[in-house]
Amino acid sequence: MRKIILFLVCVFAIQSQAQQRPKLVVGIVVDQMRMEYLYRFSDDFSANGFKRLMGEGFTFYNMNYNYMPTFTAPGHASIYTGTTPATHGIIGNDWYIRSIGKTMYCTDDASVKTLVEGTEKEGAMSPKNLLTTTITDELRMATNFKGKVIGLSIKDRGAILPAGHFANWAFWSTKSGAFISSSFYGDKMPDWVTQFNSEKNYMKYIDKGWSLLRPIETYNESLPDDNPYEGRLDKSLPPVFPYNLSKIYKESGMEVLKTTPFGNDYLAELAMRAVDKEELGKDNITDFLAVSFSSTDYVGHTFGPRSMEIQDTYLRLDLTIAAFLDYLDSKVGKDNYLLFLTADHAVAENAIYLKDRKLNVDNIPSKDISASLSKFSTDTFGANLILNYSNFNVFLDKAAIKQKGLELVKVKQVFKDFLMEQPYVKRIYTQEDILAGAAQDYYLNFIFKGYDPKQSGDLVILEGPGYLESYGFGTGTTHGTPNSYDTNVPLLFYGWHVPKGESNKKEYITEIAPTVSKMLKITTPNGSEGEVLEDLFIKK
Repeated sequence: MRKIILFLVCVFAIQSQAQQRPKLVVGIVVDQMRMEYLYRFSDDFSANGFKRLMGEGFTFYNMNYNYMPTFTAPGHASIYTGTTPATHGIIGNDWYIRSIGKTMYCTDDASVKTLVEGTEKEGAMSPKNLLTTTITDELRMATNFKGKVIGLSIKDRGAILPAGHFANWAFWSTKSGAFISSSFYGDKMPDWVTQFNSEKNYMKYIDKGWSLLRPIETYNESLPDDNPYEGRLDKSLPPVFPYNLSKIYKESGMEVLKTTPFGNDYLAELAMRAVDKEELGKDNITDFLAVSFSSTDYVGHTFGPRSMEIQDTYLRLDLTIAAFLDYLDSKVGKDNYLLFLTADHAVAENAIYLKDRKLNVDNIPSKDISASLSKFSTDTFGANLILNYSNFNVFLDKAAIKQKGLELVKVKQVFKDFLMEQPYVKRIYTQEDILAGAAQDYYLNFIFKGYDPKQSGDLVILEGPGYLESYGFGTGTTHGTPNSYDTNVPLLFYGWHVPKGESNKKEYITEIAPTVSKMLKITTPNGSEGEVLEDLFIKK
């Protein structure tokens, strides 16, 4: 009798634990996704992808980033840490390090090695530059490191930063198309990933090519197929469908897959393989799968937000998500997983497109800004006092300023006055301005939350709405500003204990991590701002 009672107590304990946490959490980040895409392409989505998430889950229509710069690495870090670059330290995709006079990539780590031969530089990566814990870190500790955490993306930063410091694995793609990892995570690649790489599943997409998914009249939300605001996938041919990917592959290799919707499909195949082979969600100890779809960003940068290419990419991603949800239903169980989907940033309109429609903005190549600063410095001070210009930050040569007997504060003011004369500049902030703060300055709060005085520059440029700082091509688009077109992203919650509903209340991306933490009943990440999305906790 005592054995029966003990057995029933154990069963009850297991069931109670199952009720308190889902078996699997799936975090999906769609790189460079506007909230507006869910409106604009809605009529052409299937019933089982984005519409399923929105119809059966909870949609936050007014989710926003609250810092600058709005780039990929800071975005992923902020989603998973619940704080901003000023605290978690990932202030860009890469940034200038004054002490060594060089730029550092966000996940560079010379102390680790790649686990796949021939990919030494691509594999020497880890989360060591991330200064706070993540949701995934806290889950690992809460489960006494029994719950598995795996991060997946074509981009290294999209896999590594969400997976956190204590992950079992993070995998990212190389130029050859293989997925790799580093010795930070283990001594040997898992057999199932090695097997996946050997299958070269990407070739079926290359061989098939890229044609429109639907009849061309479906794409009436986009500009004509060949328009002056698009870049080129095939450098020798106009940017029109269909794309002969085999031809481009022979000329430039596997990199072409990234700038097609099929990079997302390829990653989804790996995600489903990970669920299966790592047995994610199989027991009552919660696992976490972090998936970042990067091809939307590559396509967006190249073709812009009004292109048929970006619309086709989202119509196909909708089907990819639908298939992934069906897979999770069958493998984990519809009521056993918690899923959220958001974006690491949104994106600007092409500035020339706006200019042609009589909005007084322009495309500003970054190299022109840097060159103008250097010329002004030489003309004014007889020396180039600019060490670096990047990520809207101006780094001054303090040693040279001191050597010339100049006062740093006055030099900053001279550069500030010069930059304020430029038509693309809205405001200029010195380090002193940023750290002092000003409650009535809306944009300063964004800059403060993205500013690390140990790593950021002496001056920060705020560009006017609509201006586009680019690499100088004038086609496609980019992002990075605190303007609404770069900060407003979707947030969809779905699955375990998620109520149906929607909200237009303004919310911030830093609320995701503490919200998931509270849903899982675990500690919030150690740098988290602690605000939660209260709509998900209201019992109806």
